Amino acid sequence: MKRERLVLIAVAGFAALAALMTWMMLGARRYRVEVCMEFGGRTACRTASGPTREEAVRTAADNACGLLASGMTESMRCSHSQPKSVRVLSAP
Repeated sequence: MKRERLVLIAVAGFAALAALMTWMMLGARRYRVEVCMEFGGRTACRTASGPTREEAVRTAADNACGLLASGMTESMRCSHSQPKSVRVLSAP
């Protein structure tokens, strides 16, 4: 009986931890944006989420630049350029 109780407590603790982590991760993603970047004559659009609009835009721009640029130097140049468009998909 003691072992069953210990297993039950461990399972409940794991479930509570998983629920807390899920809530924290989803709660932090309040802004969702689509960013289109143009670099080297090509355009790529990516969607990202983040706790602030700026972080969401930066993440989406970096993801789009990952498709457009080759190498660290081009990636940095692309990431530091202005987005072609930014569309807010959801905000608080």
